Amino acid sequence: MKKFDYNGRKNICGNRVRCLRTARRWSQAALAAKMQTQGVIMEQDVVSKIESGDRLVTDYEVRAFAAVFGVDFENLIEDEE
Repeated sequence: MKKFDYNGRKNICGNRVRCLRTARRWSQAALAAKMQTQGVIMEQDVVSKIESGDRLVTDYEVRAFAAVFGVDFENLIEDEE
C-alpha cells in the first residue's frame, strides 16, 4: 500500500467536490476563485487534481470547500455508498 493512498486515491472528498461543483454549474476556475475568498490560494489545476484524486486535501481546504458549497464538513468526507 502506498503512503497517502486510499482505494487508489489521495483523498476521499474529490468526487463529492466534483458533484457539488457541477450541480452548481461552476467551472473549476470559478470554484478556485471562490476558495480564494475563503483564504485558500488555489488555481484551476489544483481543483482538477483534487477532483481526480491525484492530490491530498488538507483539513482547512475541506473546511473552505464546505463553506463555499454551504454544506457540513462531514458531508464532504463521508464514505460513499
